[in-house]
Amino acid sequence: MRLLTKTTLYFLGAMTLLLLLAGAYLFRQFSRELDRKGDMELLQDEAAWIRYLHAEAANGVTFMLRSPELSIFSVDAPPGRPVITDERTSLTAFPYRQLSQVVVVYGISYQIVIRKSQEQKAALLADITRIILLVFAGLFLATILFNWLISKRMWEPFYQTLNTIRKTNLTEIRGTHFTSTNTREFNELNAALNGMTEKIHSDFLSMKEFTENAAHEMQTPLSVAQSKMELLLQKEDLPEQDAHLILEATNALTRLSKLNQGLLLLAKIENNQYVASEELNLTTVIRKQLELFSELIQDKRLNVTTDFHAYFMVRMHPMLADSLVSNLLGNAIRHNYENGNIEIVVSANNFRISNTTHQPVIPREKIFTRFAGGGGGTADSTGLGLAIVKKITDMHGLSISYRAEAGETIFDLQRR
Repeated sequence: MRLLTKTTLYFLGAMTLLLLLAGAYLFRQFSRELDRKGDMELLQDEAAWIRYLHAEAANGVTFMLRSPELSIFSVDAPPGRPVITDERTSLTAFPYRQLSQVVVVYGISYQIVIRKSQEQKAALLADITRIILLVFAGLFLATILFNWLISKRMWEPFYQTLNTIRKTNLTEIRGTHFTSTNTREFNELNAALNGMTEKIHSDFLSMKEFTENAAHEMQTPLSVAQSKMELLLQKEDLPEQDAHLILEATNALTRLSKLNQGLLLLAKIENNQYVASEELNLTTVIRKQLELFSELIQDKRLNVTTDFHAYFMVRMHPMLADSLVSNLLGNAIRHNYENGNIEIVVSANNFRISNTTHQPVIPREKIFTRFAGGGGGTADSTGLGLAIVKKITDMHGLSISYRAEAGETIFDLQRR
């Protein structure tokens, strides 16, 4: 959930609670005010009837009246204070406000009961409630909209910074700059990010320089050592036991050289030193690699079947595309047996390669880790091939899966 949405929801809850409390308070105050006004009218009506009773009693008349709204009759009771209550009868749909008091007029006690219907009050309160709801609803919507617009404007620098971070890669990080804003917290964030990008760029250059130097400085002595070993093997008077030892050393140097190249390639891939500069056809790369591996395929007398339904287009550096396909194809050849099968199926969104094998199954969670297969101690395997494949696919929006079934190993490469 977005932070803007979350803050709006919190504000929405607080506003709803406040408006409900304010509405209840206003309703109660209006109801009390209407009751107070109604009570004053009842007292005024009573005073008028008391004056009327005094006038009639002066003429020697004993007054009595009974109706739903007014009752005046003589009683044998002492005078008291006016009592106002809310009453309801089965004959009326609305309750009524009732004033009751015993008064003495010329020595005669009269019970005065005046009733006033609450229907008008109920209608007035209903109108007031509707008005309050409409005003509060308008105020509520206007406040929410205003808060959302203001919050969106206030958070705009943050989203600009986030968008800049998403578009940044190591090869272009030096030109990345986070602009200042008129908000202190965002300025502090951008300043920290500017410092961090400078540090990352510096570390990236150091790592890049190290990998380039390591590639040159380590590969040269390895090549020299290999060539010296090959010269020793060419000696005619070399004892067979010594020749065997030199051959093992040569194989170890060859494997070490390939291991060095593989580790350097992984480091360069992780450092984004191979920019996906063009859209290339992976189907064409597969055909080219099949030609390069043709001798190895013939040596093992492998049966290779291909089914190219469509071109698999992908934006990738050509060297990484070659490495991706060659590692998958080399793995299928290396872990196969003589007269085995290799099947390659390519569509617009899928590249599947499967091969027969007698080797034990490697768990799925380990197949793409470095040195998972162990390489078998041979010079033609470093244990880095599938790790390189996984790294390349992850960095180019592709996914690769592995499964083994009935003496067959299957790798599926798909678009995400």
